[in-house]
Amino acid sequence: MNDFTTWPPLFVVDVEGNGANPPDLVEVAALPVRHGQPDTTTAGHWLIQPPRPVTSFAARVHGITDQQLADQPRWETVAPQVHGLLGEAWICAHHAHVDYQALARHLPDWRPAGVIDTLRLARATYPDAPRHTLDALLTHTGIDLTHAPAQRHRATFDAYATAHLLLAMATHYDDWDALRAAAVPPGLPGDRQPTEDAPGLW
Repeated sequence: MNDFTTWPPLFVVDVEGNGANPPDLVEVAALPVRHGQPDTTTAGHWLIQPPRPVTSFAARVHGITDQQLADQPRWETVAPQVHGLLGEAWICAHHAHVDYQALARHLPDWRPAGVIDTLRLARATYPDAPRHTLDALLTHTGIDLTHAPAQRHRATFDAYATAHLLLAMATHYDDWDALRAAAVPPGLPGDRQPTEDAPGLW
């Protein structure tokens, strides 16, 4: 059983974009996990007016339209708040490369202590699951999302769902280090690359 009190500061994050390439952020959610529970009382959530319009495809996926964003702040206003909340904590996301790279591109001076990928962790934890998409894993685990905010593909919902998925999988690991070893993608912050033995005297 994982002792959640030993975990470092961690935020489950999710971002939504405008469909451009590369994407401009239109929504960011950051949900802290404390003592084995998502802490919705101190979560961060931002809607952002992008410099380019939301594509019709992106709007169909997450339901966020240009009209909804017309009165929202630009990223330049939001960025210090996002950076200030995340600080140097760990982050977690499903298919974490996407969210980490989007945030890192928008916050060039930010670097988390590490990145937990629930997709990578799920492949290690549930190797026999039919699929490892977020929806499939939520069905596989039977996680109750009755109290989840918003709806699927909105940042607050996806962060909430991913947090509960992380906590469900964490019970399969003895401690934080074991979970970390299974969940951090190679090359991302928090990856413990093996080091060669230092040269010594013969």
